[in-house]
Amino acid sequence: QVQLVESGGDSVQAGGSLRLSCVGSGYTYSTYNSYCMGWFRQSPGKEREGVAAIGRTSGQIKYAGSVKGRFTISEDNSKNTLYLQMNSLKPEDTGMYFCAAVKYGIVSDYCEGGIPYWGQGTQVTVSS
Repeated sequence: QVQLVESGGDSVQAGGSLRLSCVGSGYTYSTYNSYCMGWFRQSPGKEREGVAAIGRTSGQIKYAGSVKGRFTISEDNSKNTLYLQMNSLKPEDTGMYFCAAVKYGIVSDYCEGGIPYWGQGTQVTVSS
């Protein structure tokens, strides 16, 4: 079973930067490249929303419009680690950030289409 552990969340001022990491384990060799990897966030009183997604085999990337040009999703397969570089942070970026691994997920739909594995989340707080 895939397990994911996020880290890197913090409290920063608007305009600052953070890099979130998500270390994965439990993948099988034969299906490793089948996963869509995504970052999601949930703010108080709001539904969870997709922030960015990347396909391991296709390299296809999807960003939410609100973060495009400011956030970058990437993955270091040698370390089984997914990253989210967040620049020019805004107060509206505040929330709990989760990573997800979804076998055969559709990148353009933030990895919909498969059974997701979720991390426990890491909190990002941006003050004005």
